[in-house]
Amino acid sequence: MSELKHTPLYALHRELGAKLVPFAGYDMPVQYPLGVKKEHEHTRSACGLFDVSHMGQLLLRGPSPAEALETLVPADIVGLEKGWQRYALFTSEEGGILDDLMVVNAGDHLYLVVNAACREQDIAHLRRGLSEGHQIEVLDRGLLALQGPRAAAVMARLCPTACKMVFMQHERFTLEGIDVWISRSGYTGEDGFEISVAAEQSEALARRLLAEAEVEAIGLGARDSLRLEAGLCLYGHDIDTETTPVEAGLIWAIGKPRRRGGERPGGFPGADMILHQIEAKDHRRKRVGLLGEGRTPVREGAELFDVEGQRIGVVTSGGFGPSVGQPVAMGYVTRAQAELGTQVFAEVRGKRLPMTVSRMPFVAPGYYRG
Repeated sequence: MSELKHTPLYALHRELGAKLVPFAGYDMPVQYPLGVKKEHEHTRSACGLFDVSHMGQLLLRGPSPAEALETLVPADIVGLEKGWQRYALFTSEEGGILDDLMVVNAGDHLYLVVNAACREQDIAHLRRGLSEGHQIEVLDRGLLALQGPRAAAVMARLCPTACKMVFMQHERFTLEGIDVWISRSGYTGEDGFEISVAAEQSEALARRLLAEAEVEAIGLGARDSLRLEAGLCLYGHDIDTETTPVEAGLIWAIGKPRRRGGERPGGFPGADMILHQIEAKDHRRKRVGLLGEGRTPVREGAELFDVEGQRIGVVTSGGFGPSVGQPVAMGYVTRAQAELGTQVFAEVRGKRLPMTVSRMPFVAPGYYRG
């Protein structure tokens, strides 16, 4: 087993009493002494600080980088204005999802943030798939996420101009003498900011943010329950190479110019399969939200059955939703069972627990749109 890597905040995590666990090749904080439930609730009510420096940060340079990236993703990158970011998917020739990522138009180049577990394969995929003359620069930077309804109040004290941004905007700022790249986005369903900072300045910035009364350090455990309540996919669980964007309910990530009848239809891996599924609506399964009864959580891997006892799918993420006050999950079911309000049953330790197909997100989003 290879030695675990450390983010620039590793020493700070230990100082704060974090419980560290292996995650995507890194020694990462799953929780702090506050505990997962209270960390979750604090982020929903005030403001949490997450270390997401394990994510891959890349720069794509070369001629027409947006056009080049569109050969690998179905998103509308050409139409992305400078200073904005967009969610995108790397797709396979079979129409499956290789990874999901964020793409920023930084002017003469693109800034990409990819999942930690897929970073090396994504870099190889980019270098293999892009035309000659394009360069991928792998950055050594920290990445902090400041999330929650009080995030803007905290940011207003440190970098008030950043608060003028709206959801999915991205700019470069100086935050109390530290050069940072800030996007107004996150993975919790709350308002917030993701802050890219030089590795050697990451700890100083984290300490400065934690000095604010509203801010608590939050681990991966609460990050997972927060994103689940927000209905956000986790790569390798809710989306993978065996899942198409249409099955995953991510049709919105297929840019309108990239669809049939659009300005630049297709041209990305798996386009024939994905565009056919959008038009024909003949995909066999669909990602749905599920609300349980009682307090017993339904975890990933639980099989789902219809009222007649026929197996119809599987849970891909699940747990108890602290903000919702009941078990929440997402998973895949046959299209016939995907209608809102449909009752299904999840098998947990030999018992079949009732769940209801429900809308996602399970909590109202707090994104700031101006």
